[in-house]
Amino acid sequence: MPGTNLTREEAQQRARLLTTHAYEIDLDLSGAQEGGIYRSVTTVRFDCAEANAHSFIDLVAPAVHEVVLNGKRLDVAAVFRDARIELNHLHEGANELTVVADCSYTNTGEGLHRFVDPVDQQAYLYTQFEVPDARRVFANFEQPDLKATFQFTVKAPEGWTVISNSPTPEPADNVWRFEPTPRISTYITALIAGPYHSVHSTYEKDGQSVPLGIYCRPSLAEFLDSDAIFEVTRQGFDWFQEKFDYAYPFAKYDQLFVPEFNAGAMENAGAVTIRDQYVFRSKVTDAAYEVRAETILHELAHMWFGDLVTMEWWNDLWLNESFATYTSIACQAAAPGSRWPHSWTTFANSMKTWAYRQDQLPSTHPIMAEIRDLDDVLVNFDGITYAKGASVLKQLVAYVGEDAFFTGVQSYFKAHAFGNTRLSDLLGALEKTSGRDLRTWSQKWLETAGINVLRPEVESGADGVITSFAVRQEAPALPAGAKGEPVLRPHRIAIGFYDLGDAGKLVRRERIELDVDGELTAVPLPEGTLRPAVILLNDDDLSYAKVRLDEASLKVVTAHLGDFSESLPRALCWASAWDMTRDGELPTRDYVALVLSGIAKETDIGVVQSLHRQVKLAIDLYAAPASREALLGTWAGEALTRLRAAEPGSDHQLAWARAFAAAARTDGQLELLAGLLDGNASVEGLVVDTELRWAFVERLAATGRIDEAAIDAEYERDRTAAGERHAATARAARPTAEAKAEAWASVVERDDLPNAMQEAVIGGFVQTDQRELLAPYTEKFFAAVKGVWESRSHEMAQQVAIGLYPSLQVERATLDATDAWLERAEPNAALRRLISESRAGVERALRAQSADEAAAARG
Repeated sequence: MPGTNLTREEAQQRARLLTTHAYEIDLDLSGAQEGGIYRSVTTVRFDCAEANAHSFIDLVAPAVHEVVLNGKRLDVAAVFRDARIELNHLHEGANELTVVADCSYTNTGEGLHRFVDPVDQQAYLYTQFEVPDARRVFANFEQPDLKATFQFTVKAPEGWTVISNSPTPEPADNVWRFEPTPRISTYITALIAGPYHSVHSTYEKDGQSVPLGIYCRPSLAEFLDSDAIFEVTRQGFDWFQEKFDYAYPFAKYDQLFVPEFNAGAMENAGAVTIRDQYVFRSKVTDAAYEVRAETILHELAHMWFGDLVTMEWWNDLWLNESFATYTSIACQAAAPGSRWPHSWTTFANSMKTWAYRQDQLPSTHPIMAEIRDLDDVLVNFDGITYAKGASVLKQLVAYVGEDAFFTGVQSYFKAHAFGNTRLSDLLGALEKTSGRDLRTWSQKWLETAGINVLRPEVESGADGVITSFAVRQEAPALPAGAKGEPVLRPHRIAIGFYDLGDAGKLVRRERIELDVDGELTAVPLPEGTLRPAVILLNDDDLSYAKVRLDEASLKVVTAHLGDFSESLPRALCWASAWDMTRDGELPTRDYVALVLSGIAKETDIGVVQSLHRQVKLAIDLYAAPASREALLGTWAGEALTRLRAAEPGSDHQLAWARAFAAAARTDGQLELLAGLLDGNASVEGLVVDTELRWAFVERLAATGRIDEAAIDAEYERDRTAAGERHAATARAARPTAEAKAEAWASVVERDDLPNAMQEAVIGGFVQTDQRELLAPYTEKFFAAVKGVWESRSHEMAQQVAIGLYPSLQVERATLDATDAWLERAEPNAALRRLISESRAGVERALRAQSADEAAAARG
């Protein structure tokens, strides 16, 4: 949409000129059950620093009826265009603006999203405003540093509940008038409305009482485990308030599980929205509960990092996301009573893998990214902003000390409460409490891109005594197209010495913690130190770097990876092996063999499930094409064997059932899936519940074993929103030209699908064993993607640009087609970034395939 972008320079100019005070927003949602448009009336009071100045306010709306500035009615046709309302001849000092508009409900998860539940046919609304979508609901100055108070008045259908940032009032004639919020940014205001089911409690401690609420649709109420959610929430309140030394800053805390949510959750002040897939309809493993708990804690941490203190501009987005990520994991690891004290294992195994991948793409960027405009930030919610930033913070804590770190954070909150900050504000607070000069640290870690590699260089004598030991640091060249130069950084790391004990377990004998800086760092050891079986750099995962094992340690780990007595060193070795596979240093066949030899001893269910995904991905993309089918057969057979051998009813059994469903390919394996589905076959202890049924249905549909009528019959068993999405995935997965054409048309040639349904169709369309069937769509993708990008909202266009890129066509022709398109299409920076990232994935897969082919040739 033209004009919806906002540059940093425009935002800075507007912030210098204006000081916002208060919004009053009146929304008439009484017709929400039917949909269409709704009336939005906004009154905003603000000061202007200059007389007769010019500025603008943001609004995305199909119609504007009135614009009244300081009592003067303006000509709407003259001042409203391209999502902006021009404000001319502003008064010096106080100004008042009223805008009356018609705004639209959306089905894209942006602005005010409207969803109709197929179970009860009732409409459910929620807002999603980050980054720039509050302007889809009310006129505002859409940038984070123009904070104000917000007072919502909402007319809703009878029988509905309305929730916002302030405590929910008693309605009068179906009108809900909320008290003004504290001073907050536009993007964390919120409105959720509909006949939602709710459960309420309070957080009580030392005289403090915070009302707590949990909401979901009535059709999910039977699955809502509110006690478990409240338990995690209370643990977060306890831990964060102690560490931050600042009381929870809002009047209540509601968590709302909402449908068709694009992200995991959103930190609206006092009214957090969370994707309702976290209300588990079927059995899931403990890893899913851990991820949900981290999401809950992440959003709660945002009440301080992001909502109480907010970045001035989006280049400091990491101040929000990295801190929320770090503190949520730290809380899980340390909070009394936490079920997940091993949360740093999960972080090392999943989130850091995401960061490592992101940091090796041509779009890699510093943690403190250069954000020129809204287009930049919309594609910057990535593995660097979240996971790399959190990793660097973990190292910073090790560098300055935990007590000094949190003392600095406490000063930061007290100094900047309900204000806006830059990186220098936080670093200044940490320098005061730690006594460390953090300027060099900041320059090398926060203001440069790329990843370092740490390798041990160790020599020992015939008697096994180490004679020399150093850590070599490398700074590989940045990917082609990336900005900046490679940098050697200061690392605070631990080094673990592991020996094989009598029980065959790898047990840590010694831990050395030191600063690594420059190309080579000597490691001081007591005289006579014997070489261990395994030397593990970055033990305890204190720093952010790719780690390699020396030759002797690699041999032991290859034979005994599953024998580490603790989960974190296992996760670090698994992650290193996966990274080596992606880099073409470890052939795919060897990676698969390593997993097959060690996964049976892996007790951490989150690691097991990650290994399942990584093995399947490695075989599908990184294996030599001539070897792929044999490796897939081996993996499917192993998954079935492990499924049958797993403890009945255990998390491991469920995980292996899902891995088997994704890999099944022979007639016998597919017949077993069909038998488990119709009850003619069974595995002791395995409950084939709703979600597992759909996993079987989707695989059977993708292999042509069931038709559309069978999919429809399964949907009749589960006529819910989730069932509707699963059915759409299964239909799109069918291995026929007709099914692919139908799916493609519904996503690319039409634009009427809601966000969640579009995502479901794309997920079914792309099947790894349908490469030949999908090959013609490479040309169609490049013919259509720019038009899709320019005609649809960001979220919807991004789904298409990422999801339908021909990533499965791992061949030089795909790279050539991409390069030709990039040259002739002249896409904007955001679309260019997404396509370039996907291209890099194909290029990496080609290199890995070559490495695997070379290994096969060597025998």
